[in-house]
Amino acid sequence: MKEPDNIVPEDIGSLFNEVSGAEKIFLKGRQGRGADLESAVRYFLEFLKGFEFLNFVGPCVTVFGSARFEAGHPHYELARSLGGALARAGYTVMTGGGPGIMEAANRGAKEAGGQSIGCNIALPHEQIPNPYVDRFIEFEHFFIRKVMMVKYSNAFVALPGGFGTLDEVFEVVTLTQTEKLESFPIVCMGNHFWAKLSAFMRDTLIKEGTIGPEDLDIIKFADSVEQAVGIIRDHNHDSFIERAR
Repeated sequence: MKEPDNIVPEDIGSLFNEVSGAEKIFLKGRQGRGADLESAVRYFLEFLKGFEFLNFVGPCVTVFGSARFEAGHPHYELARSLGGALARAGYTVMTGGGPGIMEAANRGAKEAGGQSIGCNIALPHEQIPNPYVDRFIEFEHFFIRKVMMVKYSNAFVALPGGFGTLDEVFEVVTLTQTEKLESFPIVCMGNHFWAKLSAFMRDTLIKEGTIGPEDLDIIKFADSVEQAVGIIRDHNHDSFIERAR
């Protein structure tokens, strides 16, 4: 299988190689002004790297989900089918670039002849990019990675996952709720998995007044690939195409 391309310019890429471990250093506590300035430069370089890499044409859907499901697991196969359906509908499929749900969605897109992108994250225990991405980039900082995945996406689909998936989903939900992000579809697939979270939002968050009833409409739930892709295509589809030009 052809190795995925990393198209980041060599000059930016070589500078970025110096930031490995930077996020952990930055978050360990207060630093001097010089160290903070150095961190800001590193952020700038990483943003540049992301902007160069994600300069592609066409509407894009980002798929979130756990790295822990292997091929043959129902969640993996659901994500694989989703990736294929999105590619056939004309969307680039972007994931975190790792194994599990991410691999499955990239795999489905690649098998369908679509564009498959991975935005990997540098972790203490190495997360190797899955072999089904046409192009991949590795980020050091989680927050920069999330900015890139949100900035270049027209819709978001979350399959079963853990803390990382929940973080990504609620980041997008919060940006939408606070009108920092245009109202793009956010679809959670696998109603059985999300049922208790949906009930918590409805029966606890609304009851306590921490969100409004209208906020429940931000997240759509789907059990089938056809339903999920339909939600995405029906939601301002013309504006997706226009903005992607």
